[in-house]
Amino acid sequence: MYGWLLNSIDQEYAVIRVLKESPRGSVRLIRHKALGKRLILRRFQGSGEVYRQLMGYVCGNLPQIYETAEQDGEVLVLEEFIEGDTLGFLLEEALFSPRETREIVLQLCRALWVLHSMAAVHRDIKPENVILRGRGAVLIDFDAARLHKPEHEADTQILGTTGFAAPEQYGLSQSDVRTDIYALGVLMNVMLTGEHPSKRLAEGRMGRVIERCTRVNPEKRYKDVAHLMSAL
Repeated sequence: MYGWLLNSIDQEYAVIRVLKESPRGSVRLIRHKALGKRLILRRFQGSGEVYRQLMGYVCGNLPQIYETAEQDGEVLVLEEFIEGDTLGFLLEEALFSPRETREIVLQLCRALWVLHSMAAVHRDIKPENVILRGRGAVLIDFDAARLHKPEHEADTQILGTTGFAAPEQYGLSQSDVRTDIYALGVLMNVMLTGEHPSKRLAEGRMGRVIERCTRVNPEKRYKDVAHLMSAL
């Protein structure tokens, strides 16, 4: 399957540009030579288990996953190209209002509800992994995502982005749905203030919601995204 998919991509698609490249993998924007359709090609070292779970699933706040294959620890993924700007890009120009932040985070909660219902944890929620497509927010990049395994005491691999990663992602315990809630809290605060909540907490009700999201002890955070959505 891996070889077939790689050959198919080489023959049928042309690379438009490289969007991201690191020692762990790459993300390329590609175009079907005959049809002109643009897609995202991901190639990385790790596990494609979450991408496999998402294949064929349609949610407006997640990209569609069309094909995925693995071989010797390398994963290939063909997914929908989301046209828009990342929150990271938009935050370079201006902060978001509480109303805008609430609307975006509620949509991200819907995306996470899908992932969490599959026992998947994203583990890398940050401004660069959220694309605004018109008024719609789309959560992307599941390279660091994993399925929650109740029998494990801690994650087998430490992944995430400093500042957004919850304390348990550093080997203290296994990440779960509350790990993503922590990152959402940090994201909200950055959207409102431009800073990590440990440096400057947003004011008012949003600040109180963020404070609960980002508590060190996962037991003291919102227990799932449904409770966070209710608070918002």
